[in-house]
Amino acid sequence: MRAVIQRVKNAKVSVDGKLHSETNAGMMILLGVDVYDNNDDLQWLAGKIAKLRIFDDEEGVMNNDITQVSGEVMLVSQFTLLANTKKGNRPSYVRAARPDKAVPMYEEMRDKLAELTQRPVKTGAFGEEMQIELVNDGPVTIFIDSKNKE
Repeated sequence: MRAVIQRVKNAKVSVDGKLHSETNAGMMILLGVDVYDNNDDLQWLAGKIAKLRIFDDEEGVMNNDITQVSGEVMLVSQFTLLANTKKGNRPSYVRAARPDKAVPMYEEMRDKLAELTQRPVKTGAFGEEMQIELVNDGPVTIFIDSKNKE
């Protein structure tokens, strides 16, 4: 699994010009599911995201996680995170999981993050053409790949 996590002041997802979901300050997470991902990848990544200390403490140091700042979470499926650009100029998405695998893992990630953060997780609309608006705070943007555990 690959995730791009952005610390945001707010975020909105619209589909067909209509607001689908929105959050206040917290995280916008773009999630890509790999054909080789399994439950271990999901559990590890969810735990990493929930404990990621990217929020300022009272001294202005990024020392707090999402729960410590009562932040909100938006999770959006993003198969293009699995793009392979090794050959040519047209990305290949052969590593991106098909919906029959990706949807249940995406929903499980939503539920696991809700459990770990003790807050409901807002979502995008899986498989839909979405428009995303956000105000990146910092900017802070982190990329995590469950196949590259560091």
